[in-house]
Amino acid sequence: MSFADTGLSEHVLKAVTDSGYDTPTPIQEKAIPTVLMGRDILGCAQTGTGKTASFTLPMIDILSHGRAKMRMPRSLILEPTRELATQVAENFDKYGKYSKLNKALLIGGTDMKAQTKVLDAGADVLIATPGRLLDMFERGHLIMRDVKILVIDEADRMLDMGFIPDIEKIVAMLPPLRQTLFFSATMAPEIKRLADKFLMNPKEISVSAPASTATTVTQGLAIVRPTSEHRGMDGKKKLKRDVLREMIDHEAVSDAIVFCNRKTDVAAVYKSLHKRGYSVGQLHGDMSQPARTDMLKGFKNKDFNILVCSDVAARGLDVPNLSHVFNFDIPINAEDYVHRIGRTGRAGNEGHAYSIALPEDGKFVASIEKLIGKEIPRLEMDGFATAELSEDDGRGGRGGRSGDRGGRGGERGGRGGKDRGGRGGRDRKPAPKQDDKAPAPAPAASEAAPAQTAEKPAEQPAEKPAEKPAEKPAEKPAEKAAQAEDKSSEAPTREARPERKERGGRGRGGRSERNDRGGRNTKNRGGRDNGRDRGPVREIHNEICDGHMPAFLMRAPDTPAPEAEEAKDKKKAAPKKAAPKKRAPRKKPAPKADAATQDAPAQDTPAQTETPSTSED
Repeated sequence: MSFADTGLSEHVLKAVTDSGYDTPTPIQEKAIPTVLMGRDILGCAQTGTGKTASFTLPMIDILSHGRAKMRMPRSLILEPTRELATQVAENFDKYGKYSKLNKALLIGGTDMKAQTKVLDAGADVLIATPGRLLDMFERGHLIMRDVKILVIDEADRMLDMGFIPDIEKIVAMLPPLRQTLFFSATMAPEIKRLADKFLMNPKEISVSAPASTATTVTQGLAIVRPTSEHRGMDGKKKLKRDVLREMIDHEAVSDAIVFCNRKTDVAAVYKSLHKRGYSVGQLHGDMSQPARTDMLKGFKNKDFNILVCSDVAARGLDVPNLSHVFNFDIPINAEDYVHRIGRTGRAGNEGHAYSIALPEDGKFVASIEKLIGKEIPRLEMDGFATAELSEDDGRGGRGGRSGDRGGRGGERGGRGGKDRGGRGGRDRKPAPKQDDKAPAPAPAASEAAPAQTAEKPAEQPAEKPAEKPAEKPAEKPAEKAAQAEDKSSEAPTREARPERKERGGRGRGGRSERNDRGGRNTKNRGGRDNGRDRGPVREIHNEICDGHMPAFLMRAPDTPAPEAEEAKDKKKAAPKKAAPKKRAPRKKPAPKADAATQDAPAQDTPAQTETPSTSED
């Protein structure tokens, strides 16, 4: 069967012949007549089988009758990546050179003003990525009610990139009466449900098993084992770079693409190859759109023969006579493997696809082999140790930081320790379990403090009533000074540092013996001092602070500074001024001021009456 049997017009057949094609591929042979009939299509075929021409050729033939209006495109083609959208636009230029069709390419990273001018002139074919299309629509540069043909290309990639919500929003803008063409290299259940939502009585066209690889591609997998020289992630990456260079040197590479999972790995592999004299370029998503376009154009023009890239170049890109594909990293998504190796062995040509794996990549390789339905042949590399794949990813389980996962501190009594008695220090030991036969020595120290606290309160109840406010002001400073001297002479000396085994802290285990001070959580919750001696506070605080008594506790607790005591007494004695006492300054009464002014003219009037009389005399 030739292209003339598909029902295409003369000017389209002439453009196809000029391109060097005379026989359609299986997907083209089945899809072109169906598209010309106006039916919806659900197409599934391997990469490199000509899916793009299967919808571009009949679209050119259909759209050749009629013209587009301003800002109202007649057809819409959605692509997941900028590079794939650019390639589809090039196909329209190549196959539609004998037809007078206007196309518009809407992709990110380019000038929006130039794209707006093309839309204002009227576009028969609109090729766009979802993000830029929604942006132009929200700005009011597009009216989607005249779209007659909708093409969703690489639908599985749209799903992986998270474009499905955007696709649903775009489809809601279109008229319900339209022709929809749905193409994908793989047919996951999610893609099938999406197709059922968008398509109306479609014709399913599948020329090969979903997610199958081309028979013209020779595959291979090299599993290398890191040695003592390659420790850590950096060492493993260095080992894989050495294996990659060995593969390139061993194979007769004319043009090759090296795929990496991460952008940082793309830069590292590019620097490694460029440093050793290879003709190499790089392509990833962080590059600007003009730089990406120039890099891809240079690779197609043979300016360099090795392109290191991420998965932006894995979908739909057609590089003529690409001989090799190297997977520096095993793809996490199994379907990406099918698209990566589909860059080679296109249009019936032979290709080679080799992958490099570590033992911990076993689960990714297993998912790929399950998807393609066959085992990838293993390769042996001279000078590198080989190994078997493992299901373990090499990262191990998420154990605690200190062995048994008892919180942040392992066995410390901190926030998550085994014995959660409180926020123990980093080097503290856990509280020992009390045994009936051998009691711990810590209780002796803890009993000594209560014994001392019991002795001192017994001495001071008789003195407390004498300190009540019944004293004369003149005697108060002298007595307090004498008491201060007596108390300072009795200040406790620093004792040896006791063990901290019985300290409970502030954890869930409850308060420790520090709460005997009568503070917030004690049983005797009275006032601030509650009329009791503060001598025990000094003893207990001295025990807790290991003899490092703060300066403000070195004086007797019941003899505050005289100045502070006098200030407190003055504040207590002096009542607060009532509001009426704060008066505004008195104003002069108005009546008196008026009387004074009235008296002055009254005194002046006689003088005024007298002066004229004298003048008359």
